[in-house]
Amino acid sequence: MLHSRLLRYIDEVARCGSIRAAGEKLHVAPSAISKHVLLLEEAIGEPLFERLPRGLRPTPAGEILLAHVRSTLSEYRQVEAEIRDLKTLEKGEVIIATMTGLASGIASTAATHFCASHPHIKISIRVMSVLEIQDAIASGEADLGLGFNLPPSPQLETLWEMDTRLGAVISPSHPLARMESIPLAYCASYPLIFPDRSMLIHGIVADTFAEAGLSVEPAFRTNSIETMKRLAAAGESIAFLSKFDIVEEYRQDVLTYRQIRDRVFSKNMLSLVRRAKLGRGLASVMLAEEIIGVLGEMSG
Repeated sequence: MLHSRLLRYIDEVARCGSIRAAGEKLHVAPSAISKHVLLLEEAIGEPLFERLPRGLRPTPAGEILLAHVRSTLSEYRQVEAEIRDLKTLEKGEVIIATMTGLASGIASTAATHFCASHPHIKISIRVMSVLEIQDAIASGEADLGLGFNLPPSPQLETLWEMDTRLGAVISPSHPLARMESIPLAYCASYPLIFPDRSMLIHGIVADTFAEAGLSVEPAFRTNSIETMKRLAAAGESIAFLSKFDIVEEYRQDVLTYRQIRDRVFSKNMLSLVRRAKLGRGLASVMLAEEIIGVLGEMSG
């Protein structure tokens, strides 16, 4: 055994409130448990349990030790699970919480590649808002989160992050597509597609036009990334999105992305996250690596 049986003894005594009850549950003589507890108390120099008429209760020193014991046991159980996973990768499910444009592009591409090598692992891709992604990861409802401008949280661990500035998303046949980069003022001459006020990128787009002194009235407003892309692909309208939003459309030559030449949109951070301080299932770790690979290809 990697860890001493004493850890289990301490944990069960605290749970049961009795050395006798802990012995019955662990199938160990109460005298053996009592001896180990007394030796540990002697070594630490502090009593770990308060002896009460109706049983035992952890002392302040015992509570500190108990937190360490339970954390150690929990981490060890996760290590055992990961070792079992390593043997086969024969079953399981990984849940990705993400946004609409990313779900149909990066997440789907990575999931397809992963499932080609691991057909017995199920992948669930769930479209959520920014706050819903954060909550799903923190609660364990989802294994991985992929989204723009996720709020920082001590409950989330960032696996990959990049500032993916917005640019002009247009049809390859658009008159401005011949330019490598586009002045913002040129965009104002065409029908514009703005995100509505419910979306974080609304402020990024609207503020940039205002700071440039350009008074514009968008032809379209929507809270749907998919709708923005369809409108841009259908004619000469211009949407303002990240190139990571149009992975599949770019590959199919339906849409293209051009940087804005004279104005810099404010930061638009794309992050891949998972729950901090949580055991890593092998399948979710490997899928995260697949997603990072796709993101790396796009950022290159």
